Amino acid sequence: MHENRETSGASRSNQDRDRLAKAQSHNANMHAPEESDCAVVPMNQPNKGEQSSAEVGEGRARTKENIVPSNTSPTQSGERVSQGLSGVRQAAKERKQERFTALLHHASVGLLRDSFYALKRQAAPGVDGMTWKEYETGLEDRIADLHSRVHRGAYQAQPSRRVYIPKADGRQRPLGIAALEDKIVQQAVVTILNQIYEVDFKGFSYGFRPGRNPHQALDALAVGIQRKRVNWVLDADIRGFFDNLSHEWAIKFVEHRVADPRILRLIQKWLKAGISEDGQWSESKVGTPQGAVVSPLLANVYLHYVFDLWVEAWRKKVAKGDVIVVRYADDLVVGFENRAEAERFLKEFRERLAKFGLELHAEKTRLIEFGQFAERNRKRRGEAKPETFTFLGFTHYCGKRRGGPYRLLFARSRHSRSRGYSRIRTSVIPSLRWPPWEEPTSLPAASIARCRSCSQRCSSQQSARPAAVLRAAASWSWAGAQR
Repeated sequence: MHENRETSGASRSNQDRDRLAKAQSHNANMHAPEESDCAVVPMNQPNKGEQSSAEVGEGRARTKENIVPSNTSPTQSGERVSQGLSGVRQAAKERKQERFTALLHHASVGLLRDSFYALKRQAAPGVDGMTWKEYETGLEDRIADLHSRVHRGAYQAQPSRRVYIPKADGRQRPLGIAALEDKIVQQAVVTILNQIYEVDFKGFSYGFRPGRNPHQALDALAVGIQRKRVNWVLDADIRGFFDNLSHEWAIKFVEHRVADPRILRLIQKWLKAGISEDGQWSESKVGTPQGAVVSPLLANVYLHYVFDLWVEAWRKKVAKGDVIVVRYADDLVVGFENRAEAERFLKEFRERLAKFGLELHAEKTRLIEFGQFAERNRKRRGEAKPETFTFLGFTHYCGKRRGGPYRLLFARSRHSRSRGYSRIRTSVIPSLRWPPWEEPTSLPAASIARCRSCSQRCSSQQSARPAAVLRAAASWSWAGAQR
């Protein structure tokens, strides 16, 4: 690895003169060449992610200074990354086939500290019982010890604590709550790997990525359906994706870009840590816990190779008509111009998933006629109105402006609305401070249901009175996506 000693000696022959000038003025010799600008002979083989291909086996010519500060965001908190991580991102962008062999050294004490502050303060504790507030006491000593264990190889991942939350169909969704130190290390590793994979991921992938959100996925889908010749829509759902993700394939996919054995061992530790439920430990042979910090990134990497690269090649080589794709984690929508291509794609997609231990949900996966000409075509055939589909909590249906052309319409799904109103009744209303002459039970449910965005006012004076009810309803309902 090249060493960059940024000392302020313009030249050894004029060193005394330079020191005198700098003592007299802060700006003296500010444009003089630094030691790091001179030709450098490589100290070892080019197995570092920061090195460029021009440095392989030979010296380095005089280089330009990088005076532009890095604006790369490592976490969702928006903190800036180090110049080293910025170099990893640049190398990943320039060399698409590069395998990074030295990444763990970027997991510094500072990055671990930033990763701790990026975690949710009120998150439930894992098997260690450690809360965020408790860990903050003596944080510097704790972070230094964790940093030492990670780099010495003494760090051991703890099993995830199993909890369940209800699903829309009445079943229970299993979640895995990681221990606090596991969350910190996972957040740091995700920050490092994001510098590589954010360059690789496709533009139609929106789930759990820095700077991307469900609103953008919904906007992209709306624009694609309205501006492209979309007549058929495939609303696909992968059955139990997080629970059936293959560990072997996940590691193979990561190894396409990461060759640092220490990073790979950390990922394997998290995958093999197991689950603790009611004090009983069970081994995890497949799947990654929903709720772990590293799980969304592993899911995106997995589907990047299983779906994204494949569908992009299929669209270019097989499809004759227009094809649009929007994916948010394991929830995806594909639009087609031709029915024959849509049916062929669905058949080949099932075969593709089967190779990697996955399958489509038979009841939730549907191929429907949808688009600006769907209603007219179905009416000509004497059929009913086009079916609807739900994506990211919004039901999409074909409509038209009053006396105008086709328009894609969408509204919050029934299940999404019921969850929002239930949250208001059970969490928001009991926490409000009510006047002595008013009781929370006096609020009519129909009036609460009308609190759908911050721009609306309820007609009932009682329910409009506490502004917190309106704010809570608006913040939960993605009011910004409703136009």
